[in-house]
Formats: sequence, structure tokens, C-alpha cells
Amino acid sequence: MSEERAQPLQSSLRVQELIYGLRISEVMTSKVFAVSRNCTMRDVQTIMKNNSITGVPVVDNKRVVGIVTMNDLMNALERGSMEESVIQWMVGEVQTLAEDMPLSFAISAFGKFPFRQFPVVNKKNELTGILTFRNINHALIRELSRQLRDMEQRHEHPPEPNSLTLSKVYQLSRYDFENGGKASSEIKKFLKSRGVPPKVIRRVAVASYELEINLVAHSNGGMLGFDITEDRVKISSHDRGPGIEDIEKAMTQGFSTANEWIRSQGFGAGMGLPNVKRVSDEFAIESAMGMGTMVKSIISLKPEKEHED
Repeated sequence: MSEERAQPLQSSLRVQELIYGLRISEVMTSKVFAVSRNCTMRDVQTIMKNNSITGVPVVDNKRVVGIVTMNDLMNALERGSMEESVIQWMVGEVQTLAEDMPLSFAISAFGKFPFRQFPVVNKKNELTGILTFRNINHALIRELSRQLRDMEQRHEHPPEPNSLTLSKVYQLSRYDFENGGKASSEIKKFLKSRGVPPKVIRRVAVASYELEINLVAHSNGGMLGFDITEDRVKISSHDRGPGIEDIEKAMTQGFSTANEWIRSQGFGAGMGLPNVKRVSDEFAIESAMGMGTMVKSIISLKPEKEHED
């Protein structure tokens, strides 16, 4: 793993944690201006102008059936069709986002689709908000401001030289098996130098190694973050796709989507995610096709009872 990718990036980790920890519902604009199928393009023009927006969802019983963008409005205006129904001009195939999705999935969607905004829906598929990249930028600005305050406090009260506190993030590339495992090895050495019990270190090493190899073998690349305190190790794995179609299957021992080449490298036995869950005190996984997968593993450094590892 190159020095550039392996260096500690405390600020990056905090921003990544924001992106992957926040839900779309916490960042989106809840005040939505929508129109029905019966509205005209003139109605849309008025709404956009009065509210300084560049797109309006079209709904039917709160369900999104289309969206009218500024480009659609300009085309209707040029052709003198402003009194026509929005049905004639709207984009019918609309990509929506679920409000309970992690913000990271939304960022992937902005990279995958040519849309500047996404309607957000709830579990009933009803429109509840709009997400733009401006919403995401505002969230990042708030986080960076908070980080500056935290940095000032850490400067006033620096940690002890042998402190167990550590924040570190590693960027990993697809099929980079040469460097796969180096992150878990470094964390293992750090915990050992701080006198953490060997059984606990072994569990951290298993979880971090399996997640590290998963990023290299099964994703398009991503990040592996470590947030270590006196009480626990939090390992966060976030990739850029392709996503897991069936999480239940992926959590079954022996199930693997690895191709023959990956198997020839000695990987892809289908034990990765089950092993991570087995050694974790807390485990969570979320995935969306085409948008990525995020996994969180928390291992207590002061377990209340013996953990079966």
C-alpha cells in the first residue's frame, strides 16, 4: 500500500463518517414543490420562478410519476407549448432515492446518473423530499466547521503519547491484492503496542482483514476506516459499488460471487462477511445495487464476557 494511500487522514475519516453515517432524510430538502399530471408547463414555470428551483416532481397520489427539469421547460417555451400538460414534457423514468438510505449511496447516484436532483421517497414510495448536491455540500460545510472546533480542542489537550485513541483511513483499489492486508496488519501492530489482549487483537485482525480483502476483491474500490478509543474499535468499510443483490445470501457461509481469477489468487471462499459478523460485538451492513455497500463492525476492547472467536 502506497504511503499516499496509507497515511492517517483524520479529517477525511470524519468527513467519510458523515457521508456514510448520515441518512438522506437528514440532508434532503423536506419542503417539496410538486405538481399533478393535470398541471401545465406554465404552472411549472411559475413554481420554478417563484421558488428559485430547477426541477419539479410530478406526482399522482403522492407517488412520483415524472419530473420536469429546466431543460424540459426551455424546450416547451421554445415550441410555444407552455399551455400543454406536464405529461407531454416530463421525464417519465425517474430515479428516486429512499429517505433511509445512507448519504453515500446518494453520492454514488449523482455519479452514475445525469440528474442534478433526486426525488426522495419513503417506504410507501411516497414523495417526502428532494436531494441536490447543494444539500450535500451544506452538510459537508457543517461537518468541516465542527472539525475545526474539535481540532482546536485537541490542540489545547493533546492525547498522551501512548494513548489508545486513533483515527485512520485507508483508500483501497480494486484487485490490488499486493497491498491487501496491510491496513489490518498496521492496526494489529498498533493495538499490540498498546497492550490490548491478544484475543481481542485477533478479532480485530480478522474483521479488518476480511473487510479489506472484500474491498479489493469484490468492489470497485473504497475506504477502510478505523476509529479507535479506549473502549472499542470501530471498523467502517465503504465501497463504490457494485452493491449486493441479496444480503441474506451474502451472509451465508460459503456463498461467493468471486470469479475464477479471484479464486485462483486464493480468495473468494465465501467466509468474509460471516467471519466479520462472528467476531464483532456489533455488526451492520447496508447495500444498494449500483451504489455501493457499507459495513460497520464494532469490537469492544473491554468485553463484559468472553467472546467466541
